[in-house]
Amino acid sequence: MSTARASTFTSQVLSAVRRIPAGRVATYGDIAALAGSPLACRAVGTVMRECRDPGVPCHRVIAAGGALGGFGRFLQLKRDRLRAEGLEVTLTRVRRFESVRWRGRPRAAGARAATAC
Repeated sequence: MSTARASTFTSQVLSAVRRIPAGRVATYGDIAALAGSPLACRAVGTVMRECRDPGVPCHRVIAAGGALGGFGRFLQLKRDRLRAEGLEVTLTRVRRFESVRWRGRPRAAGARAATAC
């Protein structure tokens, strides 16, 4: 991926994540689709891992099926932040995942829903 394209993708990912409302979650695949690259869920994970902007609610991005996914060695912090927003969270998952899942609306033309992430 070229630097310009990577920068555009990163901007689109961060924009999508900023739109996730408090008390809701989206999967890495949902965010990849909103950023216009529905199969780039691992790349979304990379953007989340490298994000240092406190204004981006990275804790609201989780793995498929409601699993918490990564948050580096700070998984308890992710749990705590989600719980503070009113979500029920076990050690490894968000309960009632489908009822709190946010899919947003694609801003990029041609963005599709992800199926594998």
